[in-house]
Amino acid sequence: MSLDSNKNQEWSQVIESKSSLFSLNLKEVWRYKDLVYMLVKRDFVTSFKQTILGPLWFFINPIFTTIMYVIVFGNIANLSTDGAPQIPFYLSGVILWNYFSSCLNNTSNVFRGNASIFGKVYFPRLVMPLAIVTSNLMQFAVQFCLFLGFLIYYLIVDQNVHPNLWVLATPFLIVLMAAFAMGAGMIFSSMTTKYKDLSMLLSFGVSLYMYVTPVVYPVSSIPEKYRWIADINPLTGIFECFKYAYLGVGDFNAGMLTYSTAVIFVILMIGTIIFNKVEKSFMDTV
Repeated sequence: MSLDSNKNQEWSQVIESKSSLFSLNLKEVWRYKDLVYMLVKRDFVTSFKQTILGPLWFFINPIFTTIMYVIVFGNIANLSTDGAPQIPFYLSGVILWNYFSSCLNNTSNVFRGNASIFGKVYFPRLVMPLAIVTSNLMQFAVQFCLFLGFLIYYLIVDQNVHPNLWVLATPFLIVLMAAFAMGAGMIFSSMTTKYKDLSMLLSFGVSLYMYVTPVVYPVSSIPEKYRWIADINPLTGIFECFKYAYLGVGDFNAGMLTYSTAVIFVILMIGTIIFNKVEKSFMDTV
């Protein structure tokens, strides 16, 4: 091949260092959509490999968790549900929290959990967090259908739930949760390449975070002097909007969702910057 033809040759793939820390390079990520599919399929298969009940665990987990919440928080602690039936109220919180916490915990382990792959094969590192969010979305979809089944029952039989047009915001709420978990997860994943004990702190912190998020209680039940804690929590607007949309209860207004969107956008941007910076050299420290 002549020198001129080499100069005119266009490469199908060029690997180079990112020039901008804000770069998501979504065009390149899209070219690896088949890899995302394979990773999602791998996560689904390995989750239920050598299990007896398999995907039924998608239903068993939220059902038993909801029953425990009804007994402990609904009957023993006698927490308010703003007049909503206890089962759909607690189940709505359970499925939302399961999705958020799973995405956050799994994304926070991206670098350490996949170091062997990252060290051998090139692909956009953002593929991993996106695959985690998508994989957990399947679980959320199944559990959401379970929630809709209970909702329809109470809508027809008990007639004590009042869905409204805010249900149309459901896809947006899911995107917000995924973005929050992804942004925060990328921050922790980047930091744990040097400080491994942060992974243990995160597990403990996520457990505590559930109790400052309106998962098992409505915001209206929080004493006024502690309301500011709920106000600064970006998940509050998401959970309250979801419960208000499907159950017709809760202390919700559009301003809460606007605040959540703004805070989550900032967290996602910070996570992207740190992730892009660390991915260039994390193999030296992981």
